[in-house]
Amino acid sequence: AFNKTLAKDNSLAIGFFQRGFVHMQLEMYEEALSDYHMAFSHLRKNPLIDYKQLGLRYILYAWEVLYSTAAAQCQLQRWQEAKATLDKAVVWRPEGRTAILDMALERVQDGLSLEPMQVPLGELFRPRKKEVEQLDSKDFLGKPKVISSIIPNDEYIGFEPLRPQKQGFYEPSADALR
Repeated sequence: AFNKTLAKDNSLAIGFFQRGFVHMQLEMYEEALSDYHMAFSHLRKNPLIDYKQLGLRYILYAWEVLYSTAAAQCQLQRWQEAKATLDKAVVWRPEGRTAILDMALERVQDGLSLEPMQVPLGELFRPRKKEVEQLDSKDFLGKPKVISSIIPNDEYIGFEPLRPQKQGFYEPSADALR
């Protein structure tokens, strides 16, 4: 389901984040690490993305993605990378509340793995009924119209800037003048 979702919207950071957690559970650590990197890159240097507007009551924080990235790096025995990632997460943590990250740094220095962050159980993407009802197709362009040219003998089909210029083409014929 996450693969299908990400195929439709490949910039959905929460999708990569959740798929990374599933990969961690399946012990597919390289894939999880890749997904967490993609989630962080799709945050586009924002400290968070609030998905409430889309119908998911969850805020994805950059520090949580980095924490989970460090968890995947721990499973791959990349302790120095995990420490560097957690140091980076400290910078992204809002208002200096870094107790969780301080404990994680201690665990990594002791060679203990971390559990990745996840969207709370039971939180599902449910778009509002009002938004789903508006998904009916709309005709924004309107009905097609036939527009005829006021230039006599005009057989050109296309856009005006592409019209070939012919000498004498724009002069009305003698019959048209009468």
